[in-house]
Parts: sequence; structure tokens; C-alpha cells
Amino acid sequence: MIRRRLRLELVAGLGIASAMLAMPVTALAAENAPGLATQATQTSLTIDTRDQGGRTTATVAVTVSGEDRLPAAGAVAVSDQGRQLAGAALNAQGQATLVLALPAGEHSLSAAYAGDATHRASVSQPASLQAQTTTTPDFQISVSPATLSLTQGQSGTVIASVTPENSDGLTAPMFVTLSCSGLPDEAACTFTPENVEILPNATAALTSSMVIVTQANSTTSAENRRTDSVAWAFLLPGALGLGGLAWGSRRRPWLQRLSLLALVALVATLGATACNARYNYYNHGPPIPPATPTGTYTVKVTAQSSNGVTAITNSTTLAFTVQ
Repeated sequence: MIRRRLRLELVAGLGIASAMLAMPVTALAAENAPGLATQATQTSLTIDTRDQGGRTTATVAVTVSGEDRLPAAGAVAVSDQGRQLAGAALNAQGQATLVLALPAGEHSLSAAYAGDATHRASVSQPASLQAQTTTTPDFQISVSPATLSLTQGQSGTVIASVTPENSDGLTAPMFVTLSCSGLPDEAACTFTPENVEILPNATAALTSSMVIVTQANSTTSAENRRTDSVAWAFLLPGALGLGGLAWGSRRRPWLQRLSLLALVALVATLGATACNARYNYYNHGPPIPPATPTGTYTVKVTAQSSNGVTAITNSTTLAFTVQ
């Protein structure tokens, strides 16, 4: 009895030891499993400023490379003292250029790389600059988050913020209209509200919800193709039969009249059945659109205001990824 108990304790101890030895191996295998981001990256930015018309415009150039010194892919976001302003997609060289209209005062810009399947995220060193002071009523547009990733068929929301500048110089409300451009095919955006109102002496940011919708793959088109195949299975023999009647009508005059009647009947049938475009629309619905193409895109978000004489247009960008 004592030997059996010792044997059981020895087996249990060996099992626990084996499990403890296997844990680091399993963790190491999971860490180096395919598809995990294992390569470190480096993000850097350079800023070129220009003062014009009482405003400061900053051109921000961002570069992201892996530890193998090859360019990375994906999206980057530029922040001002921790607040995201804009995003952009990296090109084939791992670079992105963003143009920002900055309000008067001190700024500290930094770029953040979101990472991808093989590259880890990274953040650049901050760069400080001073924007020119102006007394002209204006506004700044920014988006948060500055990067958005969706799968085909999903929708997502981004908050667009319009921040007044020198609104104490306004003598009447300023209405700003929001719009977007640069979306891939089969994708659309809407703003709620589409117009925001800046009142005199206002300082708080005005926000609008920007909803981006994408299109998923559909199997309905395959069903329509099967329906068309069935229709051709009936129409093709009928067409061949008419051809035979037309050939035989040269020898038999009565076949000529019969083939003419058959042709009229075929045309009437085609006009009232699935071969008619209107019939197909009412019974099968509109054509199924293709899915939104995958990839990373730079979407431009524009805010525009006009007093009837001059127009003020400011814009920012959003890095949009479709998976």
C-alpha cells in the first residue's frame, strides 16, 4: 500500500515537472508564431512651416522603417500635445506627408505608427514649433481617431472637431460645412450634423459624427447567374428551333408563316419575362455592388465656410484601412 502511494506521488510529481518545463517552450512558440508583429520599427518626422495670410501651415513628413531598414506599411497619426489632428497612409517607401493648419501659439507635434501584421507600433520624438498670431476669424479641423480600420461590410465612426479661432471678430454666426473625399470604391461617408455654427466669441470645439460605411461580398450575384443559366437552357433550344423553321420555309411556304408567328411569340415572351431589364429589376432587384477594395487609404476631410464674398477652407486627413 505504501509502495503504491509512493508510485502515485512520483508520477504526479513528474507530470507537474513536465508541465512546468513545457510552459516556457509553449510561450516562446506563441511569441514567435507566424502573423504576430515581432519586428521593431522606427518613426521619424520633419516639419516645414510657412506663414501666409496671418496663418501658419505645417507640412509634416513622416517616415517609418523596420529594424531591417525596409519601409513599413500601414497608417500613421499626427498628434499635437497628445491630441490627434490627422492621419495618413504610408506609401511604398514607408512615407506620408500631412499638411496642417495650426492655430496661433506653441505646438508639439509627434507621429505614431499603428503597426501591422509584422511590424510593431512606434512613436517619433516630439517636435516643437510656434504658430503665427492672427486676428482674423478662422477655425481648425481635426479628426479623432485619426486612423480607422474596418472589415468589408462594417461601418465606423470618427469625430470631426471644428475649433473656432478669433471668433470675437465675428459680427454674425459662421456656418461651416463638412465633407470628405478620397474614399475607395463602394464606400461612403456621412456627417451628423453636416453643418456646424460658430457663434461670435465662441471658443469651444464643435463636433460632428463622421460615419464611414463599406460594402461586403455578396453571393446573390451567383444566384442570378444560375437563374440566367436556366433561362438560357430554355431560350437556346427555342432559338435553334426557329432557325430550323426558317431554313425549312424555303421548301414549304406554310412553314414561313409559322416561323413568323413563332418569332413574334418569342419576342413577346422575352419582353415579359426575365430577359427584360425592367422585369429583372423588379423581380431580382438592382445589381449587387462589389465589395469595398482592401487596402489603406488617405481620406481628406474638408471644412468650408463662406460669407458670400470670401471662403475659408481648412482640411485634415484620416488614415482609413479596409481589411
